[in-house]
Amino acid sequence: MPDEAITATKPALAELARLGRRHGQLMLVQSGGCCDGSSPLCLHEGELVVGPNDLLLGEVAGVPFYIDGELYERWNRPSFVLDLSSGSTDSFSLEGRDGVHFLTRSAATTSRCATRPLG
Repeated sequence: MPDEAITATKPALAELARLGRRHGQLMLVQSGGCCDGSSPLCLHEGELVVGPNDLLLGEVAGVPFYIDGELYERWNRPSFVLDLSSGSTDSFSLEGRDGVHFLTRSAATTSRCATRPLG
């Protein structure tokens, strides 16, 4: 596991750069839903109001990455690696237009439902 709470693969960093050029400031939010709903969402910065229970886990290429604090504790404070996979999603995450989706990998979230494309 990396020392940082959130890191990213080269493909994920490249997609964040493309999205940043297209949309401006971004934010990432790790969803706590079941199966396909547990994928991170990439949104315009401020599109989702960050609540008092949301934890800023760190930044990926200058993009803040948030997770629900209770969820992070329940998952035993994992370190995440933001990655990119082919196939768009049914969610409103910005990368879907590019025919890809973000996913997070960690020891606590390696189940198939956390990494499957939607559809």
